[in-house]
Amino acid sequence: MALELYGHVFSSYTWKALIALYANGTPFTFRGVDGEHPENAARVQAASPAGKFPLLVDDGVEIFESTAIIEWLALRHPGPAPLLPTDPAEAVRTRMLDRVFDNYVMNVMQESVAEVLRDGALSPATRARVEALLDRSYRWIDAWLETYAASDPASDTVSLIECAAAPSLFYADWVYPIPDDCPRLKTWRAHLLALPAVARCVEDARPFRAYFPLGAPDRD
Repeated sequence: MALELYGHVFSSYTWKALIALYANGTPFTFRGVDGEHPENAARVQAASPAGKFPLLVDDGVEIFESTAIIEWLALRHPGPAPLLPTDPAEAVRTRMLDRVFDNYVMNVMQESVAEVLRDGALSPATRARVEALLDRSYRWIDAWLETYAASDPASDTVSLIECAAAPSLFYADWVYPIPDDCPRLKTWRAHLLALPAVARCVEDARPFRAYFPLGAPDRD
């Protein structure tokens, strides 16, 4: 049975799993979770405690949470993209960076989105808190990039790090633009968006930009 991925093309965490699949050319069937496919939403709702996508189904085995999906793909469907290092110590560091992008960039950015969806507007207090947290994360990542060889613009590496970083930085920069005094991070974000697997996600999501709760800027 072919792989199935349940999600939405505008979802950052769905992107994370899609990037891994696209980077390795892994055959799969995409199952959109939207109002037109209630059966897909029902499958996702039943699969995990929170009922959130993405959800990977591999010959009946259900894997939820985007990081777990990528680890499963690295184990069961490896390809040319080094999703996880084979060295155990390096794999731990890769997982650590994955947590940085999910917890300190993506989830922080989503606080703003969640408040607008819930209350219809973003409060000054939440805006200030989110921007302060993102600014701290941006500066830490900018310093870390000095040691990260795969951030070279000539690199085409797609690992768990790139899978986590690309969607989180794409959307976070919409909420709070990366400051000019974080030049490595600004350059790396542009590099990530130019990677074929990421660029495909950007283009597929373009029709849904009007739905971004804080208003999508007229740029990538």
